[in-house]
Amino acid sequence: MNSKIVLIILFALSSAGLWAQGGKRESGKENRGPDLQTVEPDFFDPTRKEPRAEYHFAMEYRLQAGYVQHWQRSQNKSFTDMYLHGGELGMTFDFMLPYRFSAQTGVLYTVAYGTSRQKWGPMSPEDMYANTNYLRYRVTEHQLAIPMRVFYNIKLWRQLNLFFYTGPQLMIGLAQTTKVDNRLTAATAQWASTNFGQRLSDYDRYWDKQLWAANIQWGLGGGIEWDCYRLQAGYDFGLNNIVREKQVHRQKLHEWSWYVSFCYRLPIH
Repeated sequence: MNSKIVLIILFALSSAGLWAQGGKRESGKENRGPDLQTVEPDFFDPTRKEPRAEYHFAMEYRLQAGYVQHWQRSQNKSFTDMYLHGGELGMTFDFMLPYRFSAQTGVLYTVAYGTSRQKWGPMSPEDMYANTNYLRYRVTEHQLAIPMRVFYNIKLWRQLNLFFYTGPQLMIGLAQTTKVDNRLTAATAQWASTNFGQRLSDYDRYWDKQLWAANIQWGLGGGIEWDCYRLQAGYDFGLNNIVREKQVHRQKLHEWSWYVSFCYRLPIH
């Protein structure tokens, strides 16, 4: 009988000890503070790692408008160097790729206007003291731009992204109307027309077969994106000589472009 009582007392004491230890564990878990693994990492923490989103193919459609500046860079001065200022308007299509890459194409219409002045030397003794021996050009250029870009996007914070891009662009000239203000003396005008085929009246440089309509460029650029809005800037380097009929040996003309544009992503899925 005494042995049974001793066993009952030992069993009760051991059960009480196990219950006390379990209670300490539970209370310690409640009082040690928030779990560090559930705290959202700080944006400025360089060790933070965002979960990689699963890739799904998608397309994005954007309206684009902005300012453009075309620079016609010549060699041998048969065409004068000239800056043309204007605007662009069109639509782009982005194909979403893995690892934050995307490919873009589209169609943009650009129109730009510029002026230049071409000085000619005197062709006769009577022209030595002429102060108006020059040609002034007023050029209006209409083109279609077809970009073929590769974008890389960097997520900064929530819907704020930074992006960079590169790739070729095809410019298709529609018209390059040239209004000529002829201030040459009669002797100089005759000499320029006879020896160089110089146009002294209004004409179109594409339709007159002076320039090729196709201009291949390579571009670099970047910008920022917030939600469905983008602000970007870039530069396109002209790769091919667009002179079609050379008036002098090794005549060259390249057209480079600089632009700033605003884009809006359409809510199309």
